[in-house]
Order: sequence, then structure tokens, then C-alpha cells
Amino acid sequence: MSLTPQVCKPNEFEDFEMSTMLRPALSLLVLMTLVTGVAYPLVVTGVAQVAFPEQANGSLVRDAEGKVRGSSLIAQDFVGDAWFHPRPSAGAFATVSSSASNLAPSNPALATRVIDDANKLLVPGQGPVPLALLTTSGSGLDPHLPPAAIAYQLARVAAARNVPVATLQQLLDAHIEQPLVGPPVVNVLALNMALEKL
Repeated sequence: MSLTPQVCKPNEFEDFEMSTMLRPALSLLVLMTLVTGVAYPLVVTGVAQVAFPEQANGSLVRDAEGKVRGSSLIAQDFVGDAWFHPRPSAGAFATVSSSASNLAPSNPALATRVIDDANKLLVPGQGPVPLALLTTSGSGLDPHLPPAAIAYQLARVAAARNVPVATLQQLLDAHIEQPLVGPPVVNVLALNMALEKL
């Protein structure tokens, strides 16, 4: 018995039809496109609409007339002393360009911005400005603040609205949420919508 290797002749490959290789590859491509690009997204969307309709549609917050005021998942900029302000946004609260500033702690631009913001927000006699009011979140759109950051703003909002601080403190206490993991937080949009009703 001879163990010499056999060498294929070039004309044997000419008889081989390319369609025997292309047909299964193209069929698999079409099948996987339909499964992962059409069927799977439709199933996930259908399950989400049935099981979590509010979250699947953006966790929209509506006012008494049913008008959309925002999303409980995305921070909004509130201007003026009569509103509680969220943490700063590196992307100017734009959802498309949301991101962190990516400035290192050693970056002079970050230090300048934080110092300028601290000087603007400083309330004499209340101690240092809470860090959450000076630093951006990772997404730039975090809708929550720690209760201490909201409490720091109580005097300003009370003076602008001519409302007792104790009334605003009760409103704050009613809007403190305890997430499954992490410290208590307050949704600034929900708090401002409740403030609007006072």
C-alpha cells in the first residue's frame, strides 16, 4: 500500500460548480438577516410593549392636559431661580451629543468651570456647594440628584417663589426615591412638576 500524497489536477476544479458554495452561504446570510434584523427586534419590541409599555415608550412624563413635558430618564435644563436645577451637562442637555466632558481631573478647563459654577451657586452660610451640582454625569443627562443637592437649592427657590422653605422641604421629602442599588435620589423633573402645582 502506497502512502504517497495525491495531487489534484487543475481540471478537476473546473468541474466544481461555484453555486454549491455560494447558495448555502447566501441562504444563511438571508436567514440570519431575517432572524437577527427582523424577527428578533420585533419579538423584543412586542414583549417590551406588553410587559413594560411606559418604559418601552421612553418613560414620558405628561402634565394634567396630557402634554409631554419630558422623560423621567433624561435631565432637562431649568433656568431661573424659581426652579430646582439638575447637575450640569457636558452636552448642553442634548440627547444626540450626550456624553461626559472627558476632561481629566488635572485639566485646567475643568477646574476653571467647576470653580466658576461653585462661585455662581454659592449661598453664604450654607457651606460648600454639593459636588453633584458642580460635576457632570457620565451621560451628561442624569435626571437625578442626591437629596442634599436639592436641599442646597431650597432657600433660592423659596425666595423666588415666595414659599416657605418648610413647604419645599416637605415636597423634597415626598420625592426622594430609593433605588435598588445606591443612595437615595430625587428626579429633578418630577420635583419641578410638583413645584409648579404649588
